[in-house]
Amino acid sequence: MQTRALGTQGLQCSAIALGCMGMSGTYGPSDDAEAIRTIHAALESGVTMLDTAEVYGPFTNEELVGRALKGRREKVIVATKFGRAISDDGKVAGVDSNPVRIRRVVDASLRRLGIDAIDLLYQHRIDPAVPIEDVAGTVGELVRAGKVRWFGLSEASAATIARAHVVHPVSAVQTEYSLWERDVETEILPTLRRLGIGFVAYSPLGRGFLTGRAAPADQTENGNYRRLDPRFAAENFARNAPILDAVKAVAAELGATPAQTALAWLLAQGDDIVAIPGCKRVDHLRENLGAAATALTPAQRARLSAAAPPGATAGARYPVEALKAIDRAAAPSGATGRAG
Repeated sequence: MQTRALGTQGLQCSAIALGCMGMSGTYGPSDDAEAIRTIHAALESGVTMLDTAEVYGPFTNEELVGRALKGRREKVIVATKFGRAISDDGKVAGVDSNPVRIRRVVDASLRRLGIDAIDLLYQHRIDPAVPIEDVAGTVGELVRAGKVRWFGLSEASAATIARAHVVHPVSAVQTEYSLWERDVETEILPTLRRLGIGFVAYSPLGRGFLTGRAAPADQTENGNYRRLDPRFAAENFARNAPILDAVKAVAAELGATPAQTALAWLLAQGDDIVAIPGCKRVDHLRENLGAAATALTPAQRARLSAAAPPGATAGARYPVEALKAIDRAAAPSGATGRAG
C-alpha cells in the first residue's frame, strides 16, 4: 500500500484508509465482530489510518475502534472528531466547539479509544459561535499537552482553513469528494495545496452509489442513512445513473469493479489526497484496497471526469438542516495564511 503525506507537518498514512462510521449502524444493521475483523484485516493489509468520531453511535464507534486496537496500536493513525452537540441521552443537535467542551470531549475520546494520544483530531463541523482562532488555539494547547498530535478540519471553507492555519498548523482537511461530488476542486484543494495541507476524502464512493450496489431511497431499509440523502431520492437516483454507467464502462475495460475504478479516479487527482471509504465487511474492504493497484489511463480519467463534471449530480448532498452546518465562507482574494 502506497504511503502519502498529509500536509507538511510530518503526518503520513496509507493512500486508502478506513472509515469506520458505517460499523455503527449508519447504513443499516452492523455486526461488531465482523467490523473488528474488518479493522484487523485492514491493518494487516497495510492500511494505517482509522477514522472515527464521538458522534458515530454516538460514542459506540470509538469504543468499537478501541476494542479493535488492543494490542495493535503501534503504527496506526487514529483520527477522531469533536464539535457536534450531543445531549446526555445521546441525541445530536447542532454544533458545539466551546474550548471547555473540546477538552472534555478529547479526554472522553481517549478513554473510549483506550489510547494515550489522538493522532489526528478534526473539528467535525465549524461552530459559528466560536471563532476558529479559539478552536485552533485550544487544539494547539492539547498538542503541547501530548493529548493530540495533528490538527484537522472537516467541511471547512477555504477562508476558515486559512484563518485556523495561522494559529496552529492544519495537517488535513476532510470533506466529501468523489466523482459525483467535486465542489472541493474550486476553492478547497487549491487553498490546501498553497498552504501545504493534506486532503482526506470521505464518501469517496458516493455513499455507495458508485459501487453499483446501492438502491434508491424508497427501496432502502429504515435506519439506513441513504433514505435521507436527496441524491438517493428515486427521481435523482435515476438522473444520476449515467455517472454510474460511465464508471461501469471503464471498470469493464480494466477488469476491475466500479468501486475500484471510482477510487482509482480519486487517488489520481493528486498524491496529497487520501481516500477513506467506509465498509463493515472484509470482502468489501479487500475490494476497495484493490483500487491501489488499479491504474487508469489519461484517456479513461478524462472520460470519467467528463461524465461527472462538478455540479452534475442531481440532488443536494445533505438534507436542508444538515446543509446549514456546512461552512462555505468565501476565501479572501489571494489568501496565503501561514502557520505560526
